[in-house]
Amino acid sequence: MSTDSLTAHGVFDVAEQAARLPETSDTMVADHRFTDDPAASARVFRVYHPTPPHSHASCDEYLYVLSGRCLMKFGDETPVEVGPGKLVFFKRGVVHSVPEILEQPMVFLSVDTPRREPRDIRFVSDGTGTPDTFMRQACMRQS
Repeated sequence: MSTDSLTAHGVFDVAEQAARLPETSDTMVADHRFTDDPAASARVFRVYHPTPPHSHASCDEYLYVLSGRCLMKFGDETPVEVGPGKLVFFKRGVVHSVPEILEQPMVFLSVDTPRREPRDIRFVSDGTGTPDTFMRQACMRQS
């Protein structure tokens, strides 16, 4: 089945694509996009390294933890532990981070509404990251 943008439907093997994410990465995150439509994008991604505080201007995010455990922090709040089966949600503009990875592989299923542009990342502190150091994007593949 094709995963071209703007298809009317699709069935995806999330576990298979999560298993295909690289074991290591120079970037903080690597992802595989299932859909990339203007209304929403769906992807699976792995977090390899702690991520500094950042936000996204273009979308709200829904993150479902598939594997691993990490601490997530939102703004100045106390970090919370998330692991398999947890659903994390935050609106566009909310500052968030992964200050510590407790168990690898740290893999999320993400639905971004509307679509999250791959380079849409705003780091709170200069020098903590760029779109190129943040995410390695895998090509959309056929399922």
